[in-house]
Amino acid sequence: MAEIGAEVTRHAVGDRVGVGCMVNSCRECENCRAGQEQYCLNGNTGTYTSVDRDGTITQGGYSTHIVVDEDFVLRVSEAIPYEKAAPLLCAGITTYSPLAHWNAGPGKKVAVVGMGGLGHMAVKIAAAMGAEVTVLSQTLSKKDDGLAFGGGDYHATSDPATFEALRNTFDLIINTVSAPIDMAAHLGLLRLDGTLVSVGAPPEPLPVPVFALFGNRRSFAGSGIGGIAETQEMLDFCAERGIAPEVEVIGADQVNEAYERVLRSDVRYRFVIDIDTLR
Repeated sequence: MAEIGAEVTRHAVGDRVGVGCMVNSCRECENCRAGQEQYCLNGNTGTYTSVDRDGTITQGGYSTHIVVDEDFVLRVSEAIPYEKAAPLLCAGITTYSPLAHWNAGPGKKVAVVGMGGLGHMAVKIAAAMGAEVTVLSQTLSKKDDGLAFGGGDYHATSDPATFEALRNTFDLIINTVSAPIDMAAHLGLLRLDGTLVSVGAPPEPLPVPVFALFGNRRSFAGSGIGGIAETQEMLDFCAERGIAPEVEVIGADQVNEAYERVLRSDVRYRFVIDIDTLR
């Protein structure tokens, strides 16, 4: 960890940089040493409403200024506008990490559950990795978007026929929704040794029927954000391939309205606050 007042060597004045979901970790535990700071065994420091190691409370993206150790600052390519970089540092890495870890790519069939802020990024990234992507959404209302973002197929989970038609199909399912889903039905979509990974965070526990895991030796897993090295890898990957989130830039005085629209699923697909409106 750099000492206060130490010279910054990784970045220079004028560099395009960004800060993701965490700003510190212990740097010493097994996970940190493996480059998995997001899983710090002593607890990483989140970018907002988290107690840092000096006892201060982090203020996050609603701040007009932020001081961060250079080890937790990411390079942002000129190819990525700042308003697009912001969601990449959250939704981008949240979906990139499990796709990379479970080897999404050519020859792999990947399903993305949900077509929201996380889901639309999962579709774009999985397609760019070369996977065969299917979108599973409650309705077909966003089908045109899903196909335009790289999905090869699109099905409504409200239709029971979907689960019959796609049974034993996917190598990997990324569940991005923060609401309950029928776990038995979704697990049944996995082929031999397939994995369903949840990155959405529903408020209530998801009941997992064990017998649904026995068939096809299926797995159920969770995934958080990525470490700093992987987050940089994600940014570079997206810059090289022209991948970016769909955003709507709003002023600070529109936050309450934006929140209500999120509750109504009336956003395609991420709100970004113009920080200048906070000054």
